[in-house]
Amino acid sequence: MGIGLLGQKVGMTQLYTEQGAVIPVTVIQAGPCSVLQIKTLEKDGYEAVQLGYQDKPARLASRSEQGHVAKLESKRQARLAEKGVEPVAKAEVAPQRYIKEFRTPVAGYEVGQKYDVEIFNDTIAVDVTSVSKGRGYSGAMKRHNFSGQRATHGVKKCHRHLGSTGCSAYPSRTPKGKRMPGQYGNTQCTVRNQKVVKVDKENNLLLIRGAVPGPIGALVTIRPTNYLPAPKTNKWRLA
Repeated sequence: MGIGLLGQKVGMTQLYTEQGAVIPVTVIQAGPCSVLQIKTLEKDGYEAVQLGYQDKPARLASRSEQGHVAKLESKRQARLAEKGVEPVAKAEVAPQRYIKEFRTPVAGYEVGQKYDVEIFNDTIAVDVTSVSKGRGYSGAMKRHNFSGQRATHGVKKCHRHLGSTGCSAYPSRTPKGKRMPGQYGNTQCTVRNQKVVKVDKENNLLLIRGAVPGPIGALVTIRPTNYLPAPKTNKWRLA
């Protein structure tokens, strides 16, 4: 499936086709991302490409974070060099604020490579992953779209209650996963098969049809969709 990109949600707007149809889109500031590390079967037990997104000021980064992306002089490195141990390849970039691995065959990828929205030029649809907006502690009607109790005929002061949750004599307990009041939102969500409407290389913007989880400024992961059957055409694509 290949790698994707990391980005931030900018907000929503709408575009118009030549025929006058309205396309609701989410604008994502995607990339550029640097390849920080290549995970291999021989060394790590699995294959993955590690990408970094958004520079972090060096004064806010720990020494280990700095050493992960660039070569640092140290006594340990000097000892390894004396023994003839080849140093690990570094991307030689600023410390990165966000780092994510993409499980994919690593042939063709090298540490230090940079990727931007151009990788989606020929992509019809993408899967977008983010953390949804946190809405705090909510009741069952708001959280699970329950209809609630009746407004008349004996219902008194429990119109928005969820109703019975017990199981009588057997199994005499509330089963796990019962839909009840609780934390609403603030969970990782993936919206699949979202059509790519436009790729703006100049501003590193990716315009995707429809809504994307998370508030404005949320970190999002975009990668080519693995939704089956794979989409063949995209009638929403604009030049």
